[in-house]
Amino acid sequence: MSQAAPISRDDTQAKLNLRGAAGMKVRASQTYTTAERVEESAAQFADHFCLAFQDQRYSYAQLNEAVNRAAHMLHDDLGVRRGDVVGLALENRAEFFFYWFGLMKVGATASFINTNITGKPLAHAFEVTNAKACIVGEEVLAQFDAPEVAHIAKWLVRDAEKPASAAQIASCAFDFSSKWASAATANPPAEWRAGLVAEMPAIYVFTSGTTGLPKAALISHARWLMTGYVMQQTLHTNADDIFYAYLPLYHGAASLSLTPTAFVMGSGLVTRRKFSKSEFWNDVRKYGITAMQYVGEICRYLLTNPPQANDKEHKLRVMTGTGLATELWNAWVDRFGDMQIIESWGSTEANTSTVNVDNRVGSVGRIPDWSKTNLKLLAYDVDNDCHITDENGKKRLAQPGEVGEAIGMIFQIPDSIAGRFEGYTDPAANEKKIYRNVLQEGDAWWASGDLLREDEDGYLWFVDRLGDTFRWKSENVSTMEVADSLGDFPGIETITIYGVKVGSHSGRAGMAAITLQQGASFDGKAFYELCSQRIPRYAAPLFVRIMKVADMTSTYKLRKVDLQKEGFDPSIVKDALWVRDEKAGAYLPYNEDSVARAVA
Repeated sequence: MSQAAPISRDDTQAKLNLRGAAGMKVRASQTYTTAERVEESAAQFADHFCLAFQDQRYSYAQLNEAVNRAAHMLHDDLGVRRGDVVGLALENRAEFFFYWFGLMKVGATASFINTNITGKPLAHAFEVTNAKACIVGEEVLAQFDAPEVAHIAKWLVRDAEKPASAAQIASCAFDFSSKWASAATANPPAEWRAGLVAEMPAIYVFTSGTTGLPKAALISHARWLMTGYVMQQTLHTNADDIFYAYLPLYHGAASLSLTPTAFVMGSGLVTRRKFSKSEFWNDVRKYGITAMQYVGEICRYLLTNPPQANDKEHKLRVMTGTGLATELWNAWVDRFGDMQIIESWGSTEANTSTVNVDNRVGSVGRIPDWSKTNLKLLAYDVDNDCHITDENGKKRLAQPGEVGEAIGMIFQIPDSIAGRFEGYTDPAANEKKIYRNVLQEGDAWWASGDLLREDEDGYLWFVDRLGDTFRWKSENVSTMEVADSLGDFPGIETITIYGVKVGSHSGRAGMAAITLQQGASFDGKAFYELCSQRIPRYAAPLFVRIMKVADMTSTYKLRKVDLQKEGFDPSIVKDALWVRDEKAGAYLPYNEDSVARAVA
Protein backbone atom coordinates (compact mmCIF):
# COMPACT_ATOMS: atom_id res chain seq x y z
CA MET A 1 0.00 0.00 0.00
CA SER A 2 2.99 2.30 -0.21
CA GLN A 3 2.61 5.30 -2.46
CA ALA A 4 3.56 4.39 -6.02
CA ALA A 5 2.37 7.44 -7.92
CA PRO A 6 1.72 11.12 -7.13
CA ILE A 7 -1.60 11.83 -5.48
CA SER A 8 -3.47 14.93 -6.53
CA ARG A 9 -4.22 17.65 -4.02
CA ASP A 10 -7.91 17.17 -4.76
CA ASP A 11 -7.73 13.48 -3.85
CA THR A 12 -5.97 14.24 -0.60
CA GLN A 13 -8.47 16.98 0.23
CA ALA A 14 -11.36 14.60 -0.42
CA LYS A 15 -9.97 12.24 2.23
CA LEU A 16 -9.50 15.09 4.68
CA ASN A 17 -13.05 16.32 4.01
CA LEU A 18 -14.39 12.94 5.13
CA ARG A 19 -12.44 13.29 8.37
CA GLY A 20 -13.87 16.76 8.84
CA ALA A 21 -17.40 15.56 8.26
CA ALA A 22 -16.89 12.76 10.79
CA GLY A 23 -15.77 15.27 13.40
CA MET A 24 -18.89 17.36 12.89
CA LYS A 25 -21.06 14.56 14.29
CA VAL A 26 -20.29 15.82 17.79
CA ARG A 27 -21.80 19.01 19.24
CA ALA A 28 -20.52 20.81 22.32
CA SER A 29 -23.97 21.08 23.91
CA GLN A 30 -25.10 17.49 23.42
CA THR A 31 -25.88 15.37 26.48
CA TYR A 32 -24.53 12.26 24.75
CA THR A 33 -21.15 11.73 26.46
CA THR A 34 -18.59 8.99 27.04
CA ALA A 35 -21.02 7.11 29.29
CA GLU A 36 -23.67 7.01 26.59
CA ARG A 37 -21.14 5.75 24.06
CA VAL A 38 -20.15 2.88 26.37
CA GLU A 39 -23.78 1.92 26.94
CA GLU A 40 -24.75 2.24 23.29
CA SER A 41 -21.78 0.10 22.17
CA ALA A 42 -22.69 -2.51 24.81
CA ALA A 43 -26.22 -2.70 23.42
CA GLN A 44 -25.20 -2.65 19.75
CA PHE A 45 -22.20 -4.99 19.97
CA ALA A 46 -23.21 -6.94 23.08
CA ASP A 47 -21.57 -10.31 22.35
CA HIS A 48 -18.71 -8.97 20.27
CA PHE A 49 -15.16 -9.17 21.62
CA CYS A 50 -14.25 -5.90 23.30
CA LEU A 51 -11.17 -6.24 25.53
CA ALA A 52 -8.42 -8.71 26.30
CA PHE A 53 -5.77 -8.57 29.00
CA GLN A 54 -3.61 -11.65 29.46
CA ASP A 55 -6.10 -14.54 29.88
CA GLN A 56 -9.06 -12.22 30.56
CA ARG A 57 -11.53 -11.56 27.74
CA TYR A 58 -14.61 -9.36 27.80
CA SER A 59 -17.43 -8.81 25.34
CA TYR A 60 -18.89 -5.33 25.09
CA ALA A 61 -21.77 -6.41 27.33
CA GLN A 62 -19.42 -7.95 29.90
CA LEU A 63 -17.23 -4.87 29.98
CA ASN A 64 -20.28 -2.68 30.50
CA GLU A 65 -21.39 -4.84 33.45
CA ALA A 66 -17.95 -4.48 35.07
CA VAL A 67 -18.07 -0.73 34.47
CA ASN A 68 -21.50 -0.60 36.10
CA ARG A 69 -20.21 -2.39 39.20
CA ALA A 70 -17.48 0.23 39.49
CA ALA A 71 -19.93 3.10 38.92
CA HIS A 72 -22.37 1.91 41.60
CA MET A 73 -19.61 1.56 44.19
CA LEU A 74 -18.18 4.96 43.32
CA HIS A 75 -21.59 6.57 43.70
CA ASP A 76 -23.19 4.60 46.54
CA ASP A 77 -20.20 3.66 48.71
CA LEU A 78 -17.80 6.52 48.05
CA GLY A 79 -20.09 9.45 47.34
CA VAL A 80 -18.63 10.43 43.96
CA ARG A 81 -20.90 12.85 42.17
CA ARG A 82 -21.09 14.75 38.88
CA GLY A 83 -18.27 17.26 38.62
CA ASP A 84 -15.97 15.52 41.08
CA VAL A 85 -12.39 14.79 40.03
CA VAL A 86 -10.87 11.43 40.95
CA GLY A 87 -7.34 10.27 40.21
CA LEU A 88 -6.81 6.98 38.36
CA ALA A 89 -3.46 5.31 38.99
CA LEU A 90 -3.28 1.84 37.47
CA GLU A 91 -1.01 0.07 35.04
CA ASN A 92 -2.50 -1.09 31.75
CA ARG A 93 -5.01 -3.80 32.64
CA ALA A 94 -8.73 -4.45 32.31
CA GLU A 95 -9.52 -2.65 35.56
CA PHE A 96 -8.25 0.63 34.12
CA PHE A 97 -11.24 0.61 31.77
CA PHE A 98 -13.68 -0.49 34.51
CA TYR A 99 -12.96 2.48 36.76
CA TRP A 100 -12.31 5.03 34.01
CA PHE A 101 -15.69 4.41 32.44
CA GLY A 102 -17.25 3.97 35.88
CA LEU A 103 -16.29 7.55 36.66
CA MET A 104 -17.80 8.63 33.34
CA LYS A 105 -21.13 7.02 34.28
CA VAL A 106 -21.18 8.97 37.53
CA GLY A 107 -20.46 12.18 35.63
CA ALA A 108 -17.06 12.66 37.28
CA THR A 109 -13.74 13.57 35.69
CA ALA A 110 -10.92 11.03 35.61
CA SER A 111 -7.41 12.35 36.21
CA PHE A 112 -4.95 9.91 34.65
CA ILE A 113 -1.92 9.55 36.93
CA ASN A 114 1.53 8.62 35.64
CA THR A 115 2.35 5.41 37.52
CA ASN A 116 6.07 6.25 37.57
CA ILE A 117 5.94 9.39 39.70
CA THR A 118 5.92 9.86 43.45
CA GLY A 119 6.58 12.53 46.06
CA LYS A 120 6.17 16.16 45.04
CA PRO A 121 5.28 15.42 41.38
CA LEU A 122 2.53 13.06 42.50
CA ALA A 123 1.18 15.55 45.03
CA HIS A 124 1.21 18.21 42.32
CA ALA A 125 -1.04 16.05 40.12
CA PHE A 126 -3.74 16.16 42.78
CA GLU A 127 -3.27 19.82 43.63
CA VAL A 128 -3.75 21.13 40.07
CA THR A 129 -6.86 19.01 39.45
CA ASN A 130 -8.41 19.33 42.90
CA ALA A 131 -8.97 15.58 42.94
CA LYS A 132 -10.88 14.31 45.99
CA ALA A 133 -9.29 10.84 46.02
CA CYS A 134 -7.40 8.34 43.89
CA ILE A 135 -8.34 4.92 42.56
CA VAL A 136 -5.04 3.11 43.06
CA GLY A 137 -3.92 -0.21 41.69
CA GLU A 138 -2.18 -2.45 44.19
CA GLU A 139 0.77 -2.53 41.78
CA VAL A 140 1.50 1.17 42.29
CA LEU A 141 0.67 1.59 46.00
CA ALA A 142 4.36 1.98 46.80
CA GLN A 143 4.35 5.26 44.85
CA PHE A 144 2.02 6.67 47.53
CA ASP A 145 4.35 5.91 50.44
CA ALA A 146 6.03 9.33 50.20
CA PRO A 147 4.99 11.81 52.92
CA GLU A 148 3.94 14.40 50.32
CA VAL A 149 0.97 12.21 49.33
CA ALA A 150 0.12 10.63 52.67
CA HIS A 151 -3.05 12.76 52.90
CA ILE A 152 -4.54 11.51 49.62
CA ALA A 153 -7.48 9.15 50.07
CA LYS A 154 -6.74 5.87 48.29
CA TRP A 155 -9.38 3.50 46.95
CA LEU A 156 -7.77 0.14 46.28
CA VAL A 157 -7.99 -2.01 43.15
CA ARG A 158 -6.43 -5.39 43.91
CA ASP A 159 -3.72 -6.92 41.74
CA ALA A 160 -2.83 -10.57 42.35
CA GLU A 161 0.14 -10.33 40.03
CA LYS A 162 1.85 -7.48 41.89
CA PRO A 163 0.71 -7.55 45.53
CA ALA A 164 1.49 -4.71 47.92
CA SER A 165 2.53 -4.99 51.56
CA ALA A 166 0.00 -5.38 54.34
CA ALA A 167 0.80 -1.89 55.61
CA GLN A 168 0.28 -0.34 52.18
CA ILE A 169 -3.07 -2.09 51.79
CA ALA A 170 -4.12 -1.01 55.28
CA SER A 171 -3.49 2.62 54.29
CA CYS A 172 -6.34 2.49 51.76
CA ALA A 173 -9.71 3.93 52.74
CA PHE A 174 -11.71 1.53 50.57
CA ASP A 175 -11.14 -1.81 48.85
CA PHE A 176 -13.28 -2.31 45.75
CA SER A 177 -12.91 -6.09 46.03
CA SER A 178 -14.94 -6.04 49.26
CA LYS A 179 -18.11 -5.07 47.42
CA TRP A 180 -17.40 -6.19 43.85
CA ALA A 181 -19.48 -9.37 43.88
CA SER A 182 -22.56 -7.65 45.31
CA ALA A 183 -22.37 -4.45 43.25
CA ALA A 184 -25.19 -3.80 40.77
CA THR A 185 -24.55 -4.61 37.10
CA ALA A 186 -27.38 -2.55 35.59
CA ASN A 187 -26.72 0.77 33.89
CA PRO A 188 -26.84 3.55 36.50
CA PRO A 189 -29.64 6.10 36.14
CA ALA A 190 -28.89 8.85 33.67
CA GLU A 191 -29.96 11.31 36.37
CA TRP A 192 -26.54 10.82 37.95
CA ARG A 193 -25.16 12.78 34.98
CA ALA A 194 -27.92 15.40 34.85
CA GLY A 195 -26.54 18.69 33.56
CA LEU A 196 -23.46 17.09 32.00
CA VAL A 197 -22.79 18.11 28.39
CA ALA A 198 -20.13 17.02 25.94
CA GLU A 199 -17.93 20.13 26.19
CA MET A 200 -17.32 19.49 29.90
CA PRO A 201 -14.13 17.78 31.12
CA ALA A 202 -14.01 13.99 30.88
CA ILE A 203 -10.31 13.40 31.50
CA TYR A 204 -7.21 15.21 32.66
CA VAL A 205 -4.05 14.00 30.92
CA PHE A 206 -0.68 15.23 32.11
CA THR A 207 1.63 16.47 29.40
CA SER A 208 5.29 15.51 29.41
CA GLY A 209 7.20 17.34 32.08
CA THR A 210 10.71 17.27 33.44
CA THR A 211 10.53 18.73 36.93
CA GLY A 212 7.76 16.30 37.76
CA LEU A 213 5.29 19.17 37.61
CA PRO A 214 3.71 18.75 34.18
CA LYS A 215 0.52 20.50 33.08
CA ALA A 216 -2.90 18.87 33.30
CA ALA A 217 -4.51 19.04 29.86
CA LEU A 218 -8.30 19.05 29.69
CA ILE A 219 -9.97 16.50 27.40
CA SER A 220 -13.71 16.97 26.97
CA HIS A 221 -16.25 14.25 26.29
CA ALA A 222 -16.81 15.88 22.91
CA ARG A 223 -13.18 15.64 21.94
CA TRP A 224 -12.98 12.00 22.97
CA LEU A 225 -16.06 11.14 20.97
CA MET A 226 -14.95 13.21 17.99
CA THR A 227 -11.57 11.45 17.93
CA GLY A 228 -13.31 8.12 17.63
CA TYR A 229 -15.37 9.18 14.62
CA VAL A 230 -12.42 10.85 12.89
CA MET A 231 -9.96 8.02 13.49
CA GLN A 232 -12.45 5.38 12.37
CA GLN A 233 -12.85 7.26 9.12
CA THR A 234 -9.08 7.59 8.79
CA LEU A 235 -8.19 3.98 9.56
CA HIS A 236 -11.32 2.48 7.94
CA THR A 237 -11.77 0.07 10.81
CA ASN A 238 -14.74 -2.20 11.44
CA ALA A 239 -15.96 -4.79 13.94
CA ASP A 240 -13.41 -7.33 12.70
CA ASP A 241 -10.44 -5.12 13.57
CA ILE A 242 -8.43 -5.58 16.75
CA PHE A 243 -6.33 -2.77 18.22
CA TYR A 244 -3.14 -3.29 20.21
CA ALA A 245 -2.99 -0.91 23.19
CA TYR A 246 0.52 -1.43 24.57
CA LEU A 247 1.36 2.24 25.19
CA PRO A 248 0.53 3.60 28.67
CA LEU A 249 -3.17 4.31 29.01
CA TYR A 250 -2.43 7.23 31.36
CA HIS A 251 -0.42 8.94 28.63
CA GLY A 252 -3.37 9.31 26.31
CA ALA A 253 -2.31 7.65 23.05
CA ALA A 254 -4.22 4.41 23.64
CA SER A 255 -7.01 5.83 25.79
CA LEU A 256 -7.73 8.95 23.73
CA SER A 257 -7.24 7.51 20.26
CA LEU A 258 -7.56 3.74 20.01
CA THR A 259 -10.30 3.29 22.59
CA PRO A 260 -12.89 5.75 21.21
CA THR A 261 -12.17 4.44 17.72
CA ALA A 262 -12.84 0.85 18.77
CA PHE A 263 -16.15 1.80 20.38
CA VAL A 264 -17.48 3.39 17.18
CA MET A 265 -17.61 0.12 15.24
CA GLY A 266 -17.32 -2.51 17.96
CA SER A 267 -13.69 -3.33 17.29
CA GLY A 268 -11.58 -5.26 19.82
CA LEU A 269 -8.85 -3.96 22.11
CA VAL A 270 -5.87 -5.87 23.47
CA THR A 271 -3.77 -4.33 26.21
CA ARG A 272 -0.69 -5.34 28.17
CA ARG A 273 0.92 -3.78 31.22
CA LYS A 274 3.99 -2.53 29.43
CA PHE A 275 5.51 -2.69 25.99
CA SER A 276 7.62 -5.81 25.51
CA LYS A 277 10.19 -6.01 22.76
CA SER A 278 10.30 -9.80 22.97
CA GLU A 279 6.53 -10.33 23.13
CA PHE A 280 5.31 -7.67 20.70
CA TRP A 281 5.00 -9.82 17.58
CA ASN A 282 3.85 -12.83 19.62
CA ASP A 283 0.94 -10.70 20.82
CA VAL A 284 0.21 -9.44 17.30
CA ARG A 285 -0.05 -13.01 16.02
CA LYS A 286 -1.78 -14.50 19.08
CA TYR A 287 -4.63 -11.98 19.12
CA GLY A 288 -4.83 -11.28 15.38
CA ILE A 289 -3.94 -7.60 15.81
CA THR A 290 -4.85 -5.58 12.72
CA ALA A 291 -4.26 -1.99 13.89
CA MET A 292 -2.01 -0.23 16.37
CA GLN A 293 -0.66 3.12 17.47
CA TYR A 294 3.10 3.59 17.43
CA VAL A 295 5.88 5.94 18.36
CA GLY A 296 8.95 5.93 16.16
CA GLU A 297 11.24 4.93 19.00
CA ILE A 298 9.23 1.74 19.58
CA CYS A 299 9.53 0.82 15.92
CA ARG A 300 13.27 1.45 15.99
CA TYR A 301 13.56 -0.72 19.07
CA LEU A 302 11.63 -3.58 17.46
CA LEU A 303 13.89 -3.46 14.44
CA THR A 304 16.86 -4.30 16.68
CA ASN A 305 15.39 -7.78 17.23
CA PRO A 306 17.17 -10.44 15.15
CA PRO A 307 15.31 -11.08 11.87
CA GLN A 308 12.90 -14.02 11.94
CA ALA A 309 11.54 -16.23 9.17
CA ASN A 310 7.98 -15.26 10.12
CA ASP A 311 8.54 -11.49 10.30
CA LYS A 312 5.86 -10.89 7.67
CA GLU A 313 3.40 -13.49 8.97
CA HIS A 314 0.83 -11.34 10.77
CA LYS A 315 -2.45 -9.49 10.20
CA LEU A 316 -1.27 -5.98 11.05
CA ARG A 317 -2.59 -3.83 8.21
CA VAL A 318 -2.65 -0.25 9.51
CA MET A 319 -0.72 1.73 12.10
CA THR A 320 -0.86 5.35 13.16
CA GLY A 321 1.45 7.47 15.25
CA THR A 322 4.40 9.84 15.21
CA GLY A 323 8.15 9.77 14.79
CA LEU A 324 8.52 7.30 11.91
CA ALA A 325 11.13 9.13 9.86
CA THR A 326 11.86 8.11 6.28
CA GLU A 327 14.76 5.74 6.96
CA LEU A 328 12.94 4.02 9.80
CA TRP A 329 9.70 3.83 7.80
CA ASN A 330 11.43 2.08 4.90
CA ALA A 331 13.26 -0.34 7.20
CA TRP A 332 9.97 -1.22 8.92
CA VAL A 333 8.10 -1.95 5.69
CA ASP A 334 11.02 -3.87 4.20
CA ARG A 335 11.16 -6.17 7.18
CA PHE A 336 7.55 -6.51 8.34
CA GLY A 337 5.67 -6.04 5.09
CA ASP A 338 3.74 -3.31 3.30
CA MET A 339 0.97 -1.74 5.35
CA GLN A 340 -0.88 1.54 5.67
CA ILE A 341 1.11 3.91 7.85
CA ILE A 342 -0.71 7.01 9.09
CA GLU A 343 2.02 9.32 10.36
CA SER A 344 0.64 12.41 12.06
CA TRP A 345 1.60 15.54 13.95
CA GLY A 346 -0.11 17.13 16.95
CA SER A 347 -0.19 16.89 20.73
CA THR A 348 -2.53 16.05 23.60
CA GLU A 349 -3.63 19.65 24.06
CA ALA A 350 -3.44 20.78 20.41
CA ASN A 351 -6.35 22.49 18.65
CA THR A 352 -4.95 21.49 15.26
CA SER A 353 -3.12 18.58 13.72
CA THR A 354 -1.96 17.04 10.47
CA VAL A 355 -2.30 13.49 9.25
CA ASN A 356 -0.64 11.62 6.40
CA VAL A 357 -3.60 10.00 4.66
CA ASP A 358 -1.57 9.36 1.49
CA ASN A 359 1.06 6.97 2.89
CA ARG A 360 3.76 9.42 1.80
CA VAL A 361 6.91 7.97 3.35
CA GLY A 362 8.23 10.14 6.18
CA SER A 363 5.68 12.95 5.91
CA VAL A 364 3.51 14.02 8.85
CA GLY A 365 0.66 15.07 6.59
CA ARG A 366 -0.43 17.29 3.76
CA ILE A 367 -2.23 20.60 3.45
CA PRO A 368 -3.70 20.62 -0.06
CA ASP A 369 -5.54 23.89 0.57
CA TRP A 370 -4.42 26.19 3.40
CA SER A 371 -7.77 28.00 3.36
CA LYS A 372 -9.43 24.85 4.72
CA THR A 373 -7.36 24.50 7.88
CA ASN A 374 -6.70 26.55 11.02
CA LEU A 375 -3.03 25.52 10.84
CA LYS A 376 -0.33 27.97 9.78
CA LEU A 377 3.48 27.91 9.78
CA LEU A 378 5.26 30.99 11.11
CA ALA A 379 8.61 31.45 9.38
CA TYR A 380 11.43 30.65 11.80
CA ASP A 381 15.16 31.44 11.82
CA VAL A 382 16.68 28.29 13.33
CA ASP A 383 20.22 29.69 13.51
CA ASN A 384 19.16 32.71 15.55
CA ASP A 385 16.28 30.93 17.28
CA CYS A 386 13.57 33.48 16.51
CA HIS A 387 10.56 34.10 14.28
CA ILE A 388 11.16 35.95 11.03
CA THR A 389 9.35 39.27 10.72
CA ASP A 390 8.39 41.42 7.75
CA GLU A 391 9.25 45.08 7.15
CA ASN A 392 6.50 46.08 9.59
CA GLY A 393 7.83 43.89 12.37
CA LYS A 394 4.99 41.38 12.01
CA LYS A 395 5.58 37.65 11.96
CA ARG A 396 5.23 36.24 8.49
CA LEU A 397 4.13 32.87 7.17
CA ALA A 398 6.67 30.32 5.98
CA GLN A 399 6.88 29.61 2.28
CA PRO A 400 7.39 26.10 0.82
CA GLY A 401 10.89 24.94 1.71
CA GLU A 402 11.11 27.27 4.73
CA VAL A 403 11.02 26.07 8.31
CA GLY A 404 8.12 27.41 10.36
CA GLU A 405 6.56 26.99 13.79
CA ALA A 406 3.19 25.28 13.59
CA ILE A 407 0.34 27.30 15.13
CA GLY A 408 -3.41 26.73 15.23
CA MET A 409 -5.96 29.55 15.10
CA ILE A 410 -8.22 29.32 18.14
CA PHE A 411 -11.91 29.25 17.23
CA GLN A 412 -14.88 29.45 19.54
CA ILE A 413 -17.63 28.49 17.11
CA PRO A 414 -21.01 28.03 18.84
CA ASP A 415 -21.71 24.37 19.60
CA SER A 416 -18.58 23.19 17.76
CA ILE A 417 -15.40 21.64 19.17
CA ALA A 418 -13.30 22.16 16.05
CA GLY A 419 -10.50 24.66 16.61
CA ARG A 420 -11.04 25.02 20.35
CA PHE A 421 -8.05 25.14 22.66
CA GLU A 422 -9.35 23.26 25.68
CA GLY A 423 -6.14 24.05 27.52
CA TYR A 424 -4.94 23.19 31.00
CA THR A 425 -6.22 23.52 34.55
CA ASP A 426 -3.76 26.41 35.05
CA PRO A 427 -4.86 29.67 33.34
CA ALA A 428 -1.28 30.98 33.36
CA ALA A 429 -0.12 27.86 31.50
CA ASN A 430 -2.87 28.43 28.94
CA GLU A 431 -1.72 31.97 28.27
CA LYS A 432 1.88 30.84 27.73
CA LYS A 433 0.66 28.64 24.86
CA ILE A 434 -1.21 31.42 23.04
CA TYR A 435 0.14 33.91 20.50
CA ARG A 436 -2.02 36.99 20.06
CA ASN A 437 -2.30 39.56 17.28
CA VAL A 438 -0.17 37.43 14.97
CA LEU A 439 -1.62 38.00 11.51
CA GLN A 440 -4.27 40.55 12.42
CA GLU A 441 -5.39 42.44 15.49
CA GLY A 442 -7.47 40.38 17.85
CA ASP A 443 -6.48 36.93 16.60
CA ALA A 444 -5.32 34.15 18.92
CA TRP A 445 -3.25 31.08 18.06
CA TRP A 446 -2.17 27.95 19.91
CA ALA A 447 1.63 27.81 19.78
CA SER A 448 2.99 24.30 19.27
CA GLY A 449 6.71 24.88 19.74
CA ASP A 450 7.25 22.46 16.84
CA LEU A 451 9.05 23.29 13.60
CA LEU A 452 7.65 21.91 10.35
CA ARG A 453 8.52 22.38 6.70
CA GLU A 454 6.20 22.28 3.69
CA ASP A 455 7.47 20.92 0.38
CA GLU A 456 6.30 22.01 -3.06
CA ASP A 457 3.57 19.33 -3.11
CA GLY A 458 2.05 20.52 0.17
CA TYR A 459 3.45 17.67 2.27
CA LEU A 460 4.69 18.58 5.74
CA TRP A 461 7.85 17.31 7.40
CA PHE A 462 8.74 17.47 11.07
CA VAL A 463 11.99 19.36 11.69
CA ASP A 464 12.51 19.80 15.44
CA ARG A 465 11.30 21.35 18.67
CA LEU A 466 11.78 25.05 19.31
CA GLY A 467 14.41 26.40 21.61
CA ASP A 468 15.51 24.41 24.56
CA THR A 469 13.20 21.44 24.34
CA PHE A 470 14.08 18.08 22.90
CA ARG A 471 12.26 14.75 22.66
CA TRP A 472 13.46 11.49 24.18
CA LYS A 473 11.56 8.21 24.65
CA SER A 474 8.46 9.92 23.22
CA GLU A 475 8.55 12.57 25.96
CA ASN A 476 9.30 16.27 25.74
CA VAL A 477 12.21 17.39 27.89
CA SER A 478 12.82 21.03 28.82
CA THR A 479 16.50 21.77 29.30
CA MET A 480 15.77 24.76 31.52
CA GLU A 481 13.58 22.72 33.86
CA VAL A 482 16.17 19.95 34.17
CA ALA A 483 18.92 22.48 34.84
CA ASP A 484 16.79 24.20 37.47
CA SER A 485 16.08 20.86 39.16
CA LEU A 486 19.73 19.75 39.31
CA GLY A 487 21.53 23.07 39.66
CA ASP A 488 21.91 22.84 43.43
CA PHE A 489 23.83 19.56 43.33
CA PRO A 490 26.76 19.94 45.78
CA GLY A 491 29.89 21.21 44.08
CA ILE A 492 28.28 22.40 40.84
CA GLU A 493 29.41 25.76 39.52
CA THR A 494 27.43 25.75 36.28
CA ILE A 495 25.20 23.24 34.53
CA THR A 496 24.01 23.26 30.92
CA ILE A 497 21.46 20.72 29.67
CA TYR A 498 21.00 19.82 25.99
CA GLY A 499 19.98 16.97 23.73
CA VAL A 500 22.40 14.92 21.64
CA LYS A 501 21.83 12.47 18.83
CA VAL A 502 22.39 8.83 19.69
CA GLY A 503 22.87 6.47 16.77
CA SER A 504 19.63 5.65 15.01
CA HIS A 505 17.39 6.86 17.83
CA SER A 506 14.76 9.25 16.53
CA GLY A 507 14.96 11.65 19.47
CA ARG A 508 17.78 13.20 21.45
CA ALA A 509 19.23 11.96 24.70
CA GLY A 510 19.85 14.37 27.55
CA MET A 511 23.39 15.50 28.31
CA ALA A 512 24.68 17.72 31.10
CA ALA A 513 27.80 19.88 30.75
CA ILE A 514 28.95 20.69 34.28
CA THR A 515 31.69 22.84 35.72
CA LEU A 516 32.63 22.18 39.35
CA GLN A 517 33.55 24.49 42.15
CA GLN A 518 37.20 24.59 43.10
CA GLY A 519 38.18 21.49 45.02
CA ALA A 520 34.93 19.65 44.28
CA SER A 521 34.66 16.26 42.59
CA PHE A 522 31.82 14.61 40.71
CA ASP A 523 29.97 11.90 42.66
CA GLY A 524 28.20 9.76 40.06
CA LYS A 525 26.05 7.87 42.56
CA ALA A 526 24.87 11.00 44.36
CA PHE A 527 24.03 12.71 41.06
CA TYR A 528 22.03 9.65 39.97
CA GLU A 529 20.10 9.73 43.25
CA LEU A 530 19.33 13.44 42.86
CA CYS A 531 18.00 12.86 39.34
CA SER A 532 15.78 10.04 40.62
CA GLN A 533 14.37 12.30 43.33
CA ARG A 534 13.82 15.41 41.23
CA ILE A 535 12.93 14.46 37.66
CA PRO A 536 11.30 11.62 35.68
CA ARG A 537 13.66 8.96 34.40
CA TYR A 538 13.21 9.93 30.73
CA ALA A 539 14.37 13.49 31.58
CA ALA A 540 17.53 12.43 33.41
CA PRO A 541 20.70 13.14 31.39
CA LEU A 542 22.19 10.00 29.87
CA PHE A 543 25.60 11.65 29.63
CA VAL A 544 27.56 14.04 31.83
CA ARG A 545 30.51 16.13 30.68
CA ILE A 546 32.72 17.60 33.40
CA MET A 547 34.19 20.75 31.87
CA LYS A 548 37.25 22.47 33.31
CA VAL A 549 36.13 25.95 32.25
CA ALA A 550 32.77 27.29 31.11
CA ASP A 551 32.95 29.07 27.76
CA MET A 552 31.45 32.50 28.43
CA THR A 553 32.70 34.18 25.24
CA SER A 554 29.54 33.58 23.27
CA THR A 555 25.86 33.50 24.02
CA TYR A 556 24.38 30.65 26.01
CA LYS A 557 22.43 29.27 23.08
CA LEU A 558 25.29 29.42 20.66
CA ARG A 559 27.49 27.56 23.11
CA LYS A 560 24.78 24.94 23.54
CA VAL A 561 24.76 24.39 19.78
CA ASP A 562 28.51 23.77 19.92
CA LEU A 563 28.09 21.33 22.79
CA GLN A 564 25.39 19.48 20.86
CA LYS A 565 27.67 19.13 17.85
CA GLU A 566 30.47 17.70 19.98
CA GLY A 567 28.09 15.29 21.70
CA PHE A 568 29.71 12.53 23.72
CA ASP A 569 32.38 11.50 21.20
CA PRO A 570 35.61 10.98 23.19
CA SER A 571 37.69 11.63 20.07
CA ILE A 572 36.33 15.20 20.12
CA VAL A 573 35.50 15.77 23.78
CA LYS A 574 38.63 15.80 25.94
CA ASP A 575 36.72 16.48 29.15
CA ALA A 576 35.78 13.64 31.49
CA LEU A 577 32.59 11.87 30.35
CA TRP A 578 30.16 9.91 32.51
CA VAL A 579 27.25 7.65 31.50
CA ARG A 580 24.03 6.92 33.40
CA ASP A 581 23.86 3.22 34.40
CA GLU A 582 20.45 2.04 35.61
CA LYS A 583 21.73 -1.28 36.93
CA ALA A 584 24.48 0.31 38.98
CA GLY A 585 22.26 3.17 40.12
CA ALA A 586 25.03 5.64 39.33
CA TYR A 587 26.81 7.59 36.63
CA LEU A 588 29.89 5.63 35.60
CA PRO A 589 32.99 6.70 33.66
CA TYR A 590 32.51 6.56 29.91
CA ASN A 591 33.26 3.37 28.00
CA GLU A 592 31.62 1.63 25.05
CA ASP A 593 29.85 -0.93 27.25
CA SER A 594 28.30 1.72 29.50
CA VAL A 595 27.06 3.66 26.46
CA ALA A 596 25.51 0.53 24.94
CA ARG A 597 23.62 -0.18 28.16
CA ALA A 598 22.44 3.42 28.49
CA VAL A 599 20.90 3.68 25.04
CA ALA A 600 19.50 0.14 24.76
